[in-house]
Amino acid sequence: MNNDQSKGAFDQVKGEAKKQFGKLTDNESMEAEGRLDKGKGKLQETAGNVKEDISRAFNNNSRD
Repeated sequence: MNNDQSKGAFDQVKGEAKKQFGKLTDNESMEAEGRLDKGKGKLQETAGNVKEDISRAFNNNSRD
């Protein structure tokens, strides 16, 4: 797991917590911020996955 993947996963958890807290307290701003953090986390994790795939492909090709 690379840095982008772990940060992305953390942001998703943080975003979900903010979203749920916003719902619980009727704070639409906090809820929206949570959705934004969660989306940002998904994008960051996906970028990390792509980097990991590229790295694996490069390492596999350099062994041949």
